[in-house]
Amino acid sequence: MENGGAVVGLGTKPVLAGERVILRPFTKADIAAMGPILADPEVLKLTGSVHSTRDAESADPGLDAATRAWYEGLATRNDRLDLAVVDAAGGHCVGEVVLNDLDAENRSCGFRILLGPAGRNRGLGSEATALLLEHAFSNTTLHRIALEVYDFNPRARHVYERAGFILEGTARAALLFDGRWIDAHVFSILATDPRPGPAARS
Repeated sequence: MENGGAVVGLGTKPVLAGERVILRPFTKADIAAMGPILADPEVLKLTGSVHSTRDAESADPGLDAATRAWYEGLATRNDRLDLAVVDAAGGHCVGEVVLNDLDAENRSCGFRILLGPAGRNRGLGSEATALLLEHAFSNTTLHRIALEVYDFNPRARHVYERAGFILEGTARAALLFDGRWIDAHVFSILATDPRPGPAARS
């Protein structure tokens, strides 16, 4: 592992297998599955992609050409790692997990995960998060991974806290949704922070 400022490893696109999920580079079938997932009202709301319930419930489930091309180009990106979250039992894509916003000199990046309806409430998100963190801290020179979670998403906050993320602070009134201001909570995890074992994450 290198000790310099530049991060090594996000250009490698691994396949990570757990008991419940497989994380893999996007296949054509995975990309097609992302259309309805990205248009899911809960995904749109909880990621702050829209500003009203009406907009969340009226999204087009089809992928436009630009979005499809963006997914197809992820395999060659060295500044981020995007993997499909695949249900190990059924073999179908239920969402994505991402390391993005790379700051190579400071060996830090952002984290994002989103799951469609078929991937929720089954522990898939917890396992996907743990798998990607283990890969990041074992196979790259990343030292810090950060995320934000909106106040109306306590389920995601619980997943992140169980994975070892530490609350750093709150960005007040960070999102305007349905005419209400929503806070965003800032979390991070360092390579030197303890992470719970598999039993604690299940």
